[in-house]
Amino acid sequence: MAVPRSEEDPRERGSAAAPPLIRVRDLRVAFRRAEVVRGISFTVSRGECVAIVGESGAGKSVALRSLVGLAGAGASVRASRLQIGGHDARAFRTRDFRRLRERLTGLVTADAPMAYGRPRAIGDEIATALDTHPELIVLDDPLSTLDPVARTRHLRLLAERRDAGTAVLVTGHDLAALASVADRVLVMHDGVIVEEGPAQTVTADPRHPRTRRLLAATASGASRGTRLAAVTRDGVALRPALPPRRIDIRSVVVDAVHLTARGRAGEIVTDVSFRIHRGETLGVIGESGAGKSTLGRLLAARTRPAAGEVYLHGRPWSWLPERSRRPWRSMIQLIPQEPLESVGPRHTVERLIGESLSALPGYARRARVADLLDRVGLPASVAGLRPRALSRGERQRVAVARALAPRPDLIVCDDPVAALPTSGKAEILDLLAETQAADGTALMFISHDLGVVHHVSDRVLVMDGGRVVEEGDVDDVFFLPRHRRTEALLAAAPPVLSPR
Repeated sequence: MAVPRSEEDPRERGSAAAPPLIRVRDLRVAFRRAEVVRGISFTVSRGECVAIVGESGAGKSVALRSLVGLAGAGASVRASRLQIGGHDARAFRTRDFRRLRERLTGLVTADAPMAYGRPRAIGDEIATALDTHPELIVLDDPLSTLDPVARTRHLRLLAERRDAGTAVLVTGHDLAALASVADRVLVMHDGVIVEEGPAQTVTADPRHPRTRRLLAATASGASRGTRLAAVTRDGVALRPALPPRRIDIRSVVVDAVHLTARGRAGEIVTDVSFRIHRGETLGVIGESGAGKSTLGRLLAARTRPAAGEVYLHGRPWSWLPERSRRPWRSMIQLIPQEPLESVGPRHTVERLIGESLSALPGYARRARVADLLDRVGLPASVAGLRPRALSRGERQRVAVARALAPRPDLIVCDDPVAALPTSGKAEILDLLAETQAADGTALMFISHDLGVVHHVSDRVLVMDGGRVVEEGDVDDVFFLPRHRRTEALLAAAPPVLSPR
């Protein structure tokens, strides 16, 4: 979904002659002499949106935070030019940056919702920043947790502020979504800008291999059946086929019958029924608050229904006492939306992953943990760390490894790749597909990313207000939607971008 400019572009009315609001030349940021931003230069003008995209560790967030005095403890920031709103920020002290943030910028960082221990929806943070009508809006990876409708709403608000003359600087992993509102795109890798240009040019005709890899790793219906962690050969992105998997419709792993769940404000899930077969992936989509995560927790017996029942291999599951359920727990695993949300903070990664491997002797258990860490893209050294020592993306990978450990019959995946960069998403989605092919594992895949759902799913449920409003084959639902809520979700999704 592209967000068009209004007919009256401030720069076309003469503001193009005004100096840029931000001028950066040869920006370098180092921590303990290790440079993470290595000599980048760019400008941002009033009435312009510039997006900085790249993988985790590319340096984009550090670069953005450096502009507003939030590079981090121990950071050394140098530049031959660092001008913001006509001021030379190289001479700024802490109080000067604080005044800059208060008077000039609307700032939303990726960790803002948890600031001061007060959880807030990222959408609320964005809305607050936009409502102050600042000269400059700075957004660090603001879109990853928003559902498609909320994402579109905030992108439109951002476009309105841009068209009214506000300068916008935004970072993120989702090139397709950011390109829908950005005038220019800067692609970063290893601390440098490797490609830049008009958004439509960069996405339609990428020149650098890193840009091509970002586009190739984007999931969609067009990528179904192929690996997302693509390789490039002679500048061309290749997508090898995934190993084939078999859906056994005679083997019902779970049968959910008339499930209802209630909360303080009323029913969260209402009269939902479905089946998932061996080797099958059932996608679940809907806006935030539709009941998707609660439905997943009902399936995994993390929440008890107010009515209805889940049958696991034909046996009642929902109402069993926990003592009776415990021997079967390993059959259904949950990758939660907030990774490692309920684990003890003193437990090491090795203990968390190895909890379901108690039948193995110590050396075999440690070997299995090391293998799982390798499969999710983490070094063996992570095994001795505790969750708080890990980034959110690393915790997400540990949660995936933990779910895979007992070789379950069903994994409930609640937005399992939302915290990961594009390449990380590709690696984990490929791993899940390989696991299904090898073990016949069934998946319930809940996500706001419709491209990912289309890539992984065989069937899909569309939820709204706790009810399933549409269900069917994923292609039928995505290409021929029948319900207005499905149509709204699909209309809000970013366009599919394919590498050349």
